[in-house]
Amino acid sequence: MAKSTISTRWSKKLAYAIGLIVSDGNMSPDGRHVTFTSKDLDLIEQFLRALNIEGYHVGRKSRGHELEKKYFVVQIGDVRFYRFLLGIGIMQRKSKILQEIQMPKNLLPHFVRGVFDGDGTCYSYYDPRWKSSFMVYTAFVSASPIFLTWLQKYLDATYGIQGTISAMVKHVQQLRYAKKASRKLFSIMYRNADNLYLKRKYLKLSEALAILPSVQEKNARVEKLVNSPA
Repeated sequence: MAKSTISTRWSKKLAYAIGLIVSDGNMSPDGRHVTFTSKDLDLIEQFLRALNIEGYHVGRKSRGHELEKKYFVVQIGDVRFYRFLLGIGIMQRKSKILQEIQMPKNLLPHFVRGVFDGDGTCYSYYDPRWKSSFMVYTAFVSASPIFLTWLQKYLDATYGIQGTISAMVKHVQQLRYAKKASRKLFSIMYRNADNLYLKRKYLKLSEALAILPSVQEKNARVEKLVNSPA
């Protein structure tokens, strides 16, 4: 295994990597190793790029009782970095107990993009109850309600983006943002992203948002209706 000295100086890249670790990272009990696992090789490569490290072996693993090794995994060993993660709020077996992350507020967009790439999702559909009503949602999934509540409040207080938290299955919850909030969140997450993001999620969300009419188009339609003769 290659040795590593990872910079703990806050930057856009580090904030993005921290978001990924919060989502799909694991802190070893040995006080030294951090493991990152993903089905997407692209995301593994982005993780290594964000931490400015090279020469790491990317392995394969299975989960649970599965036999197929369909997950990519990389393990880095760096005591200093490990302690840094502990200091900002990331701990062992964090899934259900994760709380807030101590980080500079100006780097929140890059952290949120990392969380989205790791444990986020977006979906869209036409609502059959209303003609031509296209719905778009962006969501963050977590087994820690405290973390989701912190993220919800932080995004609202910092950018005025309001979302709702709802229960899913097996004690998992989601923080969900609808049309207008999704558009604003997209703009914030991918501003100055330096091509550091999971491409398939970016394309899926951007294509869904492109279907939504712009605010200007909506205002124009309303004005036309108001000014049209009875």
